[in-house]
Amino acid sequence: MRLVRHLTDLPFERLANGSVVTIGAFDGIHLGHRQLLRRVVDVAMASDRPAIAMSFEPTPKEFFGGDRPPARLMRFREKHDALEERKVDIFFCPRFGEPMRSISADAFIRRVLVHGLNARHIVIGDDFRYARRREGSIEDLLRVAPALDLTIERVPSILVGDTRVSSTVIREALAAGDLERATAMLGRPYRMSGRIVRGRKVGRSLGYPTANVDLRRRRSAVGGIYAVRVHGLPEGPVDGVASVGTRPTFDLIKPLLEVHLMDFDRNIYGEYIHVDFVRHLRDEEKFDSVEDLVAQMKIDEENARSALRTLND
Repeated sequence: MRLVRHLTDLPFERLANGSVVTIGAFDGIHLGHRQLLRRVVDVAMASDRPAIAMSFEPTPKEFFGGDRPPARLMRFREKHDALEERKVDIFFCPRFGEPMRSISADAFIRRVLVHGLNARHIVIGDDFRYARRREGSIEDLLRVAPALDLTIERVPSILVGDTRVSSTVIREALAAGDLERATAMLGRPYRMSGRIVRGRKVGRSLGYPTANVDLRRRRSAVGGIYAVRVHGLPEGPVDGVASVGTRPTFDLIKPLLEVHLMDFDRNIYGEYIHVDFVRHLRDEEKFDSVEDLVAQMKIDEENARSALRTLND
């Protein structure tokens, strides 16, 4: 998959025969996103054209969110890797700012989709909006499509129960500790990935060494203590207990993902891991003493082992 950040860097030789395009934030790559991407790739292969996923960095909601943007389900690298895994040919991800925030609906269609991407087939969700102030609608696309030699394919939303699958609903489920609902909408456990960095070794001093992962996002979608399963190590999946937060007992400020790998003893600094969140155990809290914290950590480990045994059964 080729990552392109500017219109002028697009591989025009690959686009000579046109392209098949879908557009969205793709935060989380949930069941709805998967349906869109699957259709884009299928049409692209059948028509011998490249499949393009277009998104923005930062996302429009982050741009307009100021100091309180919505929590990211995926950081940029995770989104890139997920799109590559789904066989997208080109990930076109321009920066969202001026002039993109003020582009008109007509200019977006003609300048970006037609002249830039040479789109011939566009796959969109049934809630698709675009351009400044979200003024562009699906009806606008359908109206101009014949004159621009475009075909527009509208993909219906996916429901879990009676709720439409969306990144917003998944964020709400994760914030409430409802991993079961989030997992159902994602089609897999919620995952955070990253490289293990050196920390202050607080966990080791307490008898619970942790693998520390920099969150690399302005807000985390999860917080608290969790039973987790860690992937990406040569040993295979490893069960663990994870903490996401600022460790209030030690008055730290920077949020961090810390994972205690159970029944594991190896130096893994620098390795890239994937942490699947299985069960929310409790919220983060400040303890009166280190001894009280350690006593609770022992309870957390037993609860995590029980939750993960249930998963195996």
